[in-house]
This record gives sequence, C-alpha cells and structure tokens, in this order.
Amino acid sequence: MKNRITKLFNIQYPIIQAGMIWNSGWRLASASSNAGILGLIGAGSMYPEVLREHIQKCKEATNKPFGVNVPMLYPNIDEIMDIIVEEGVKIVFTSAGNPKTWTKWLKEKGIIVVHVVSSVKFALKAQDAEVDAIVAEGFEAGGHNGRDETTTLTLIPMVKEQIKIPLIAAGGIATGKAMLATMILGADAVQVGSRFVASEESSAHQSFKQTVVDAKEGDTQLTLKELAPVRLIKNNFYNEILELYKTNPTPEQLKNLLGRARAKKGMFEGDLENGELEIGQVSGLIHDIKPVAVIVKEIITEFEEAKQYISSL
Repeated sequence: MKNRITKLFNIQYPIIQAGMIWNSGWRLASASSNAGILGLIGAGSMYPEVLREHIQKCKEATNKPFGVNVPMLYPNIDEIMDIIVEEGVKIVFTSAGNPKTWTKWLKEKGIIVVHVVSSVKFALKAQDAEVDAIVAEGFEAGGHNGRDETTTLTLIPMVKEQIKIPLIAAGGIATGKAMLATMILGADAVQVGSRFVASEESSAHQSFKQTVVDAKEGDTQLTLKELAPVRLIKNNFYNEILELYKTNPTPEQLKNLLGRARAKKGMFEGDLENGELEIGQVSGLIHDIKPVAVIVKEIITEFEEAKQYISSL
C-alpha cells in the first residue's frame, strides 16, 4: 500500500499511532512500528530524561521508523527538542502551538515535521511553515481538541481543498471502514488514537483501558473550552466541572479545579472517579483489548474488504 505518506515515513501501511499522553510509551510505539505503521512516543507526559529513556528503549525494540509527538504548550520544550536531536529521532509531530516556532530548526537537523491542526486556517499556517505533512483532527477525537467543533468528515475535505502537502485524518477513526471513508474524502493516511489506548502495549492503567472498552455512545463530552478543550469520559471529576460551570466560573477557578496531574491520576494511575479520562467518541465502537499487531491486521483487513464492497456497488 504505497502513497505519499508511506513513502514519507517509509512504512508499510498509511496509519499513524497517535502520540497520546500517559498512553504512548516505547512499548506502544515500537509495537506499532513493528506492525508496519508509524509508532509515536507521546512526549507530553514525560520529563525530558524520561523521554530520552523511552526513545532509547524504542530504538532497541524496533528497527523500523518511529517518531515523537511534542505538544508545544508543555514546559521544557527546548530540552525536549535537544534530546530528540541527540537521540537521532527522524520524525516529529508537533501540536498545540505555532508550527513556525520549531519546524525550520527541526528540518535543518534532517527531521521530518508534521503538525496537528483542527481547522483550515491552521492547516494553511502549517503549510506556510513548510511542514512535511498535516494531521487534521476532527471534533470526535479524544484528548485536547479544536474549539470550533468541526467534525472529521467535514474537516478533511475542507482542508484537502486548500493544501497541497500530504494530509493525515484523525478523530473518530478506529476501523478499516473509517480509514477508507476518510481517504476517499482526500486523506493520504489516518492517525488512530483511542483504539490503541485499548491495546496490550498501551501504558494506560488496565482500569482505564477497561473503562474505554465499556464506554457507550454519549459517555464522552468536550469541556474546559476556556482553558484547552478536552474530550473526557463522564465521571465524578466531569460532574464537578458541570457543577462549577453553573456558577459562571473564571478560567482561574477552572484551573484550580483541574489542579495538577489530573490526567496522570486518571489514565496512568487508574483513578476512574477523580482522574481526567481522555478518550474519543469512537470508544463506543471499541469492545476489547488486543495486541497492537492484531489491531493493525484487523484494520487493514476491514479496509480491504470495504474497498471490495465499494467496488461492487
């Protein structure tokens, strides 16, 4: 399966495993790369030296390409970028910031740069910054999200209409059918997050993985738009947010409720009531926890079957 993205990353299938905080350590990234897709280490939940350790372990566990996802709103960004260069990482996905800040510097080091956006406006800014590819992520996605609430099936063709560089679709994609649908709309590849949370190699707490599997339609909600929009599974913490909103809170009051390490408490430590449980709407379609290699095989098999079905119409 060859196209612009498989050639850019030198991978077998046009699928990227999203670099999610508290879920995407070296085990998930290396297993993904070994399965023929692009694995990403999620730097957002790692101190610099922890990231270095994960990069080194990933290099030991796979001889296939892998990358690092770097949310630019996090501290220690200079140190993180230096470690990425020192450890010889060749692919970086940036998000939550201005792509012009780091793209030129990274490309001068021979690194492929991809930027994550949630709108046509920011896709054009990323293209102007000369990134190598764009991830356009729809409102369905888990974790931090766009304020405009544009859905994936709307966003992908609108971005495709405006850009010339390779386009990766994200948000609500966990199956081969969804992969085919977004590629028909113009995507060169897909980025999959939530499905890989519920994998054996994910670094998420087992209780959080099971909560994802048990989630049904309507169990997630986008909230905290005054800070940084985030899609969460509804739990006690989410209910506390709802109660606070009834008082017309200030951003500072919302920050105080959020506190520190709330996402770590929920996804990594397994506090299902008081933690921040970030996952996409597509969790309602995830029914089991499987090895990454099995998940990738199922997605590709369904993708090929869906192509045959479409051809028969």
